[in-house]
Amino acid sequence: MGWGFCVGWGDRVFFWMSKIVDEMGTGGDGTVLVTGATGFVGAVLTRHLVEAGADVRIFRREQSSLTLLGTAAEAVEHTVGDVTHARGLYEAMDGIERVYHVAGKVSFDRREQGALRRVNADGTANVVDAALAAGVERLVHTSSIAALGRPLSPNTLIDESTTWEGGAHRSAYARSKRRAELEVHRGIAEGLDAVIVNPALVFGVGGPGTNTRRIVDAVRSGWVLGAPPGGTNVVDVQDVAAGHRAAMDRGETGERYILGGENRSWQSILTALAEAFGIDPPRRTIPPPFLKAGAALSEAVAAVTRTRPFLPRPTARTAARTYRFDSTRAREELDCPFRAFEETACRIAEALG
Repeated sequence: MGWGFCVGWGDRVFFWMSKIVDEMGTGGDGTVLVTGATGFVGAVLTRHLVEAGADVRIFRREQSSLTLLGTAAEAVEHTVGDVTHARGLYEAMDGIERVYHVAGKVSFDRREQGALRRVNADGTANVVDAALAAGVERLVHTSSIAALGRPLSPNTLIDESTTWEGGAHRSAYARSKRRAELEVHRGIAEGLDAVIVNPALVFGVGGPGTNTRRIVDAVRSGWVLGAPPGGTNVVDVQDVAAGHRAAMDRGETGERYILGGENRSWQSILTALAEAFGIDPPRRTIPPPFLKAGAALSEAVAAVTRTRPFLPRPTARTAARTYRFDSTRAREELDCPFRAFEETACRIAEALG
């Protein structure tokens, strides 16, 4: 593959983005509120909305960095608050027609279980209540593939109807996102028009030290010597943002839509990133016991240094298994295109140099 694959990706992305804007129009989003607009997915979604000519208001914390928003930060109306405090949400939704609830906390650190519940589950309850009180036309809720069920067989495709089974093997993050979905369904029962999207593992440039950028930077540095034995579904953040807008326009009330690109092994994911950066890919597969030991060490170091563990145990456990997801519903009902991961890797490599 190498750098040759990367040549010309920009023209293809520009053409595809122009097509999306042309099809959706510039005024179809109405007056829009985006929670979590300064985050990884939220910032890209907000930029898409601004570029499409939508009237956008964002709801963010006072200390949030505006870096990922770029020039879009000057083109939107700012409201300051926190989803864990309901009052600010009621004020932010005054006069709003549509809501993208993207705000959420992603963590697999066992010390943050309470924070996950407060932000993801209780925060979503507050958003739903405010949306109902404001009489918004529609809400799109950003969930995760973590909130979906997990079949016993690694060869079974997971789709929107796969039965959820709780238990100690499910991370606190997964449980919090599952509870958040239940809050959305509670709102629907009370009259809210809402749709749920479940993004896969989202890749893009993002900010240093956050989200999948940590994986990208680890590969880029050349010190990733081995790959976990499992696999998952990966998706480009640009496609996830476009999928949100498609769900707002065409999604069926109460339905979930998996926003997923390709099912790939971790070896394949890391190889694509390494080759995009022009470095040797990892050749070894890390045995599950080594992953488990590395995660325990990572958590011990994090406890001493009071930092986030690079490899929490739930992450290590998931990385050792293969989960495959079916995004047919989003492709067919929302007309969502999902690009090849090599193209995403090339875009990231070109942006980071």
